[in-house]
Amino acid sequence: MSNRLFQGIIHQMHDAVDRVIGVTDENGSVIACSDLSMIGENRAKVKEEMVFTNDRMVIDGYTYHHIGNGAKPEFMVFVEGEDKSAEKYASILSITLSNIKSYHDEKCDKSSFIKNIIMDNILPSDIYAKSKELHFDGNEPRVAFLIRFYTRTEILPFDIVQNMFPDKSKDFVISTGEQDIVLVKALEQDATPAEVEQLAQDIADTAGTEFYCKVGIGIGTIVSNVKDLARSYKESQIAIEVGKVFESEKEVISYENLGIGRLIYQLPTTLCEMFLSEVFKHGSLDTLDKETLQTIQVFFDNNLNVSETSRKLFVHRNTLVYRLEKIRKLTGLDLRQFDHAITFKVALMVKRYLTSKPIKY
Repeated sequence: MSNRLFQGIIHQMHDAVDRVIGVTDENGSVIACSDLSMIGENRAKVKEEMVFTNDRMVIDGYTYHHIGNGAKPEFMVFVEGEDKSAEKYASILSITLSNIKSYHDEKCDKSSFIKNIIMDNILPSDIYAKSKELHFDGNEPRVAFLIRFYTRTEILPFDIVQNMFPDKSKDFVISTGEQDIVLVKALEQDATPAEVEQLAQDIADTAGTEFYCKVGIGIGTIVSNVKDLARSYKESQIAIEVGKVFESEKEVISYENLGIGRLIYQLPTTLCEMFLSEVFKHGSLDTLDKETLQTIQVFFDNNLNVSETSRKLFVHRNTLVYRLEKIRKLTGLDLRQFDHAITFKVALMVKRYLTSKPIKY
């Protein structure tokens, strides 16, 4: 990473300095240079001299100056010439590249820090010490998004999300799999779950319209302490997995809105099978045809209101009552009764869960 960083700066400064300028590593190899043909050259004398000095030196017509403030320099900047101007240019380049490298390293360290937190690779007792070391605000509201890409494109998922959130000092984009990207987003103090969901929807819309990618996004809860980011990330994982089962038509799923689906998803499949067999003693869910299941779903969507449901289905009220009565005879559950409706709703969700996760014998 340092090679690309240094080469980018050297390239930009080439026109301002009318001499050959570049950077060598601790082995004396040229890793960045305004004269591209010199990249890869090995300067043995530089390596030898770096053992005895970490300051300025002049070798074979070039002036060298160390980068950074460490006791042993990792890199040396060099400028063509042995005069006062070369010395001045070398000092300026050294200060510039030192500051840029320090800033870059700090940002990379923060990203690694966040990744270690969400992946549980750091002890809770070490989080506060590391936050202080990195000057990281550990009490800023944040939330974890798990963005799963279902479409492959020439642009990497990481780059797509990073382009949407270029502020690397506040927002952290982390790759956790080939198609999974975690976004740890800094929020305003008064941010609401509704605003967070809208942000996730904006991400999904942008991915679709600008990059032609279909994505699913799981949202964890908002946390106000950096140590809780691991929990927010785990919640975003649960949200996207549960969403695939119970909210497959949605692009954005929030952990806070999973409801009873979150509970069902954590139940053993054997227990779910037992529940279905006990609920439907008079008959199986499999005996219900597609039209009947659609009627049930619309009935639930309209809060068990017979008149509204019949209107939405474009059927006479008596036709709907007949269908509900048929369901009662087949299953033993009268959906017009709230308790029976709740039991049936849960049973449908359990059935969907079992379909997505069959029992392994």
